[in-house]
Amino acid sequence: MDETPISGEPFYRKDGFENQRLCVVPRPQVEAALERAGTRRMTVTDAGYFPDAVGHRRARPNGAAETIVILCVAGAGVVRIAGTAYALTPRTSITIPAHQPHEYQASLDDPWTIWWMHVRGTDVSELTGPLLGIPRPLTSLRAIAGVAALFDELVSLLERRHSPAHLLAASGVAWQLLTRVVADSILPAEGSAIERAMRFLETRVDSNIQVSELAAMVGMSPSHLSALFRRATGSGPGAFHTSVKMARARSLLDTTADSIGEIASAVGYTDPLYFSRHFRRMHGVSPTQYRAQHKG
Repeated sequence: MDETPISGEPFYRKDGFENQRLCVVPRPQVEAALERAGTRRMTVTDAGYFPDAVGHRRARPNGAAETIVILCVAGAGVVRIAGTAYALTPRTSITIPAHQPHEYQASLDDPWTIWWMHVRGTDVSELTGPLLGIPRPLTSLRAIAGVAALFDELVSLLERRHSPAHLLAASGVAWQLLTRVVADSILPAEGSAIERAMRFLETRVDSNIQVSELAAMVGMSPSHLSALFRRATGSGPGAFHTSVKMARARSLLDTTADSIGEIASAVGYTDPLYFSRHFRRMHGVSPTQYRAQHKG
C-alpha cells in the first residue's frame, strides 16, 4: 500500500504540513556514522515534528530499515504493526521495530500532532525490545513535556548541521528518549494503586508494613499487589520498603553523627545488629564501614 490517493477517499500525504519541522540525514553520512565509535550503537537518520497533520499517512508493507518512534502530543491516529492496530492519542508513544510491516495515519476528525524519529545502530534493538519486560510497543507516558523537550532538542540539533559532533549529540538525545520511553512503560502511572502504595511506603520508613495491610489500603489482593510490584521494581513490596529504608539510612550515615542504634531506630529496626546485617547484605559493608568511606 502506498500514499497514492484512491478515488472517493480523503487525500493522504507523507508530509508538507504547516509549521512542520523535518530533518533527513544524507544516507552516506548515516553509513559513515554507523562505522564511527560513539554513533555506531545509535544513529538518528530522520526526525521531525508534524503539527495538526491533516491527511498524514504512511504505509510500508516491507517495513523500514530503521526503528521508528512516534510521540503523540495532540489529536489522534492509528498505527498498525504486522496487522495489529494501536490507537495513538495524547501522552502516548509507539515504537515500530525495523523491517516490521506497518502503516499509520492521522485521524480524519482529529488529526494528530506528532514528534517522530528514525534510528539505526547495534543497540537499538536492545532498547526497543523486551527490555525490563515491555509487553507491547505502545506506551503511556508519565511526563510528556520531558519527552517532547528531548524531541525538540534532537530536531534542533539536526536542523543546524550533520557534522560528526552533531550526530553524536543527536545519538545521546535519542538514547535518552528511548530509555525514557522504556522506563515509562514500566513505572506506575501517577495516581495508580501501586504508585499510591509506593508513596505510602516511602513515607513510612520508620515502620514495618504488612503486605496485607498495604493491599487493603489500595483496594486489591496481596497477590495482585505483589505481582504489580515485581513488574515495576523487580521485587515485592517488602524488598521495595527495605530499599527505601536503606536509602534513608545511607542519607543519615552521610549527613549526621547519629549512632548506628539511632539510625536503625529511625528506619524501623528495633535491633541494631539486625539492621547492620541487612545493611551489609545490601551494600557489602557494615554501616560503620560505609560511613568511613570517602565519597564524592
